[in-house]
Parts: sequence; C-alpha cells; structure tokens
Amino acid sequence: MSVASKSVSMTINGTAVGPFDVPESLMMIDFLHEYAGLTGSRLGCGQGICHACVAILDHEDGTSEEIRTCITGAIFFQGKKLRTVEGHAQRNQAGELTALSPIQQKFLEFYSFQCGYCTPGFVNAATVLLEKLKRQPIAGDQVEAVVTEALNDHICRCTGYVRYHQAVKDLIMTTPGLLKETAHGK
Repeated sequence: MSVASKSVSMTINGTAVGPFDVPESLMMIDFLHEYAGLTGSRLGCGQGICHACVAILDHEDGTSEEIRTCITGAIFFQGKKLRTVEGHAQRNQAGELTALSPIQQKFLEFYSFQCGYCTPGFVNAATVLLEKLKRQPIAGDQVEAVVTEALNDHICRCTGYVRYHQAVKDLIMTTPGLLKETAHGK
C-alpha cells in the first residue's frame, strides 16, 4: 500500500517554495514545519478552533485573509501566495533581523503575550486587519468593535486577550490613514 502524493509549489513570504511531492492528506502546518522549515506557525488544537496556526493567504486582487493551516491541506496552496509570522519583520541581505513589523513592535510594547504560543496567530490576524483598514478606513467609534471582531476567534491559553486588544487598538489609533477623517478631526 502506498500513500498518494502530489507535487506542490507556492510562494511563502515572497520566496518560491517547491515543487515537493507531498502526501495528499498533508496539512499545511506540517508542510510549513517539515518541508519549508518555517516553524513559527503553531499547532494548537489541530481542529481549526484556536487559530494559533493561521497564516495569511494573499489574493491576486491585493486582499488577504487568515487561513487555518492545521485543517487546510498543503495541496490547497498549490500556486498560491502566503505569509507566515516569519515574513513580517524586516531583514537585511544577510538575513539578520533589522526591524519588527509595527504590530510585532506594538505587542512588545504592550507586553501582549505571555507564553507566546498563540502570538503568531494574533500577529497574522492583526496584520490582515491593518491591511484591510489601509484599504477601507473606519470611523474612530468603530475601532473597539472592529478589533474585537478581528481577534475574536483567537484563543490565548494564558488569557492575555486584553493586552493584544489594547495593542492593536493603539496601533490603529496612532497609524495615519486607518481612520476616516471627520469634520471634527478624527
């Protein structure tokens, strides 16, 4: 008996990956860890509930979405572009870290994470939200609800929700272009 396999290749964090022959049943979280060498995405529940495993799937129209890699097969990503937590910070040509992304920096400033297991998922969720707000700014009185909705599906085993929420809210309030201008300022 043999395991059916398929060839898969994709772009991860701007780099072409593959082709690799992978078992058809291989989940993307395992592909990231075992084939791409990217271990930042966490396997939490393995059922798509906790969202520790989410990566960002980029669409051709410039939009993006979170996608749970523990319940999505690697083959689904054939020819697609995605980003993982490893792709957010800036690096120099030697691969050395030169700057965190704004959301990573804000999470540090707000001491948002405790054990850090859920942090990659929160970083990706916040990144998708900020990119959406750059395209579609919101009114200042919507920030609380929008942040809650964006982070609501993510589970933190240490219950650090408040600091994640505060960090994202602060970043939205202090980043130009994410809020609609009103007749009275912001």
